[in-house]
Amino acid sequence: MDKARRRLPRNQREKLIVAEAIKFFAEVGFEGQTRALAQRLGVTQPLLYRYFPDKEALIDRVYKEVFLGGWDDGWRTALTDRSTPLADRLVAFYLSYTKANFSFERVRLFMFAGLKDESIANRYMSHVREHLFLPLCLEIRAEAKVARGAPVSPEEVELVAGLHGAIGYVGLRRWVYQAQMPDDLDGVIVELVRCYLSGLPEAFRKIAGT
Repeated sequence: MDKARRRLPRNQREKLIVAEAIKFFAEVGFEGQTRALAQRLGVTQPLLYRYFPDKEALIDRVYKEVFLGGWDDGWRTALTDRSTPLADRLVAFYLSYTKANFSFERVRLFMFAGLKDESIANRYMSHVREHLFLPLCLEIRAEAKVARGAPVSPEEVELVAGLHGAIGYVGLRRWVYQAQMPDDLDGVIVELVRCYLSGLPEAFRKIAGT
């Protein structure tokens, strides 16, 4: 570690550690060792533990930075604003969501969390369910003119999760499978939303028995 870096204020050094940890875990997964991370940073492992007492604390910080940091609380408000057509709201949401989350680090960390760290995956999917899936189910009910006071059903959640999964697969193809992608990814996102939305209201009516 060079002298300039040694003189960094504590908060700046902590940010530096977190930024490098995000890159590190995105490359090797959450099984990566903190000793290897310390070497990449040019610091000792004991110094690393002065900022984060153990690996779990560091991973928790990465979770907050990447998973929760990539979520805009304003999305839910815009998504439930019925003064705008639902198709336009959904397109706007997913264009914004993918711009915030479709990077090498974020997509690969989402994947590694699902494969190797069940606690992170469960925490994030609970967040997505509360802030996206459940509100979106109510918006599709309104679009389908389904008057139901019952709690959102697992079947309804799975239908909207299918759309979210289709969008997420675009990121996986780009950053995990290294697949050739079209130049206009925004156009792909728009058409995916419109294709799913063309059938979702009818599917919700069938679930409601109307």
